[in-house]
Amino acid sequence: MNATLTLNPALPLWVIALLGGAALGAAMFAAMRGLGGAGWRALAGAVVIAALLGPDLRQEQRQPLDDIVLLAVDDSASNRLAGRPDQTGQTAAAITAKLTRPGLTVKEIRLADGGQAGTHLWGAINAALAAEPAGRIAGIIALTDGQLHDPASAPAALPAPFHVLLSGQASDWDRRLRVTNAPAFAIINEETRLTLRLDDTGAGPGQSHALLDIAVNGAPPQRVQVPLGQDLDLPFVLPHGGRNVIELTVPPHQDELTDRNNTALIEINGIRDRLRVLLVSGEPHAGGRTWRNLLKSDSAVDLVHFTILRPPDKQDGVPVGELSLIAFPTRELFLEKIDDFDLIIFDRFKRRGILPSAYLANVAQYVQTGGAVLISAGPEFAGADSIFRTPLETILPAAPTARVITAPFRPQITPDGLRHPVTRGLPGAGEWGRWWRQIEMTPQSGQVLMTGANDKPLLVLDRVGQGRVALLASDHAWLWSRGYEGGGPQLELLRRLAHWMMKEPELEEEALTAENLGGAVQITRRTMAQTPSPLSIIAPDGQRLEVPLTPDANAPGSFGARFESDQIGVYTLQSGDLRQVIGLGSATPREYEQPVASGAMLAPFATSITRMEDGLPQIRQVRAGRPSAGRGWIGITPRGAYETHGQTRRPLLPAWLVLMVGLGALLAAWWIEGRRERPS
Repeated sequence: MNATLTLNPALPLWVIALLGGAALGAAMFAAMRGLGGAGWRALAGAVVIAALLGPDLRQEQRQPLDDIVLLAVDDSASNRLAGRPDQTGQTAAAITAKLTRPGLTVKEIRLADGGQAGTHLWGAINAALAAEPAGRIAGIIALTDGQLHDPASAPAALPAPFHVLLSGQASDWDRRLRVTNAPAFAIINEETRLTLRLDDTGAGPGQSHALLDIAVNGAPPQRVQVPLGQDLDLPFVLPHGGRNVIELTVPPHQDELTDRNNTALIEINGIRDRLRVLLVSGEPHAGGRTWRNLLKSDSAVDLVHFTILRPPDKQDGVPVGELSLIAFPTRELFLEKIDDFDLIIFDRFKRRGILPSAYLANVAQYVQTGGAVLISAGPEFAGADSIFRTPLETILPAAPTARVITAPFRPQITPDGLRHPVTRGLPGAGEWGRWWRQIEMTPQSGQVLMTGANDKPLLVLDRVGQGRVALLASDHAWLWSRGYEGGGPQLELLRRLAHWMMKEPELEEEALTAENLGGAVQITRRTMAQTPSPLSIIAPDGQRLEVPLTPDANAPGSFGARFESDQIGVYTLQSGDLRQVIGLGSATPREYEQPVASGAMLAPFATSITRMEDGLPQIRQVRAGRPSAGRGWIGITPRGAYETHGQTRRPLLPAWLVLMVGLGALLAAWWIEGRRERPS
């Protein structure tokens, strides 16, 4: 029960004040005149003024409410390291047991793992404070490692003491790898640099250097030694265009907290600065312009084009000094500068004594070491002067039969061609215009992607050593560009062919690619085989999963799979000899960026910060405004909150009492003054 005095004035207060002043003035005037009833008159006026103020006595029926202590328990990934879950759980149970008493309620807040979003400690505390009256909060206790990722959500003020109990051990330490600067694009086969840093946090072993493994596109890693605690510029070279994955890994130390922040995964798109192409036309013909237009239409291609207009065996009597033609620089091109070219095209080229066998042997060696040669064959390929009858024979995938077919035919895509990226999905297949000449060949190696007259090989591709070779058994592709009988995808076919030979990743027939879709991975496996090798996925925790591949009905030779996981980190994909790596979220999840427990981020808001390993502090009740923490103890503030269930109201001066006292005082004043005036 609780009683309070309230006023309910019958008149405005200024009116009551005027009346009170008049009554007081009258009483003072009577006293000055020596009237004996002046005091009684003043009492009567005071009673009337008090009655006009309307004093009430209000009594409330109150129900005391329990004080609330918020207990925030960190269940994030970083607080599940090195025995921290047991340490935190035992501390939470002990605090709950100590605070279990009448008039006090403990409300537990669980901070779940937020994935890449991190730990939102302030967000959880703000939500709990919004759900409870501030007048009931007696204290806030957080059991955490001190690593939070929402500092901007910190409240301006807290309604009660805030105590932090840190998990972990003072001897904890961790080694972390960070990439501070990495380019999104880089030129292939040229040195590029990225900046990384290795740091030891906590009570580290005091080393000055550490080992670092560097792997590019799943290749065997190279191990180097790098310094600790300073930025390092790491040079690297991208091996091919398109998506390149660089994986940096620090071998885990047996005493560090976690190795989940020992890996960095960087994706860099490789681009070619300039594509250097050497085109050698054996003689002028209609198809030569087609090759030139194709290669010159791409601003990224540096084209060197030579057409043999006057072979050495031509005898027309014109003095050499009067010719406007330049000599074919065979030595510079095929001995000294051959490695500068990405692709060499022989267009209707034949032996004329211009290129000695030693030079052509050097071209064959150029292919073996990673170069590319494309031969567009004309009638001369079937003759005695064929380029096949040179050292290039060792790298060519088909041999001529000496027969030239001069009948109309329509190019067709073979079953292998339907699966190969170079010819798969070419528009208008089966409705292309006809060609009129084809050199009959017998395939010896490689893959036949297109056939022509009598189902003879028309386009054959092969891998030789580290390089690639393509053989097109016709010089009539230019008919498509002229729109003959509707034409065909001549530019697209030749573009794909040239880019396949220059090893563009999107045209690889044997490929394993993965795309991060945000929480899921879309896997694509391309192969010329009817059935791909089994696909296995190695998760960041080392678990190996076998994932089935499903054929793509719209793309023969392509198989796909979709993989989802809530585990953040680097995944390794393997299918046969192919290996690919991809990261879900970040290679270093946000929870593991700073796994060593620290109260630095909470210090500006905390009343006290202690370590769980030092033992559970005593919990005392202290009044508001008094110190709330000390050596070995923490305090909570009793709030004394209550809930009102009802109230009663009674006038303090009943009307009958006012009437009796007022009239009595006036009668007393009249009687006293009357007796004083009576003669003695």
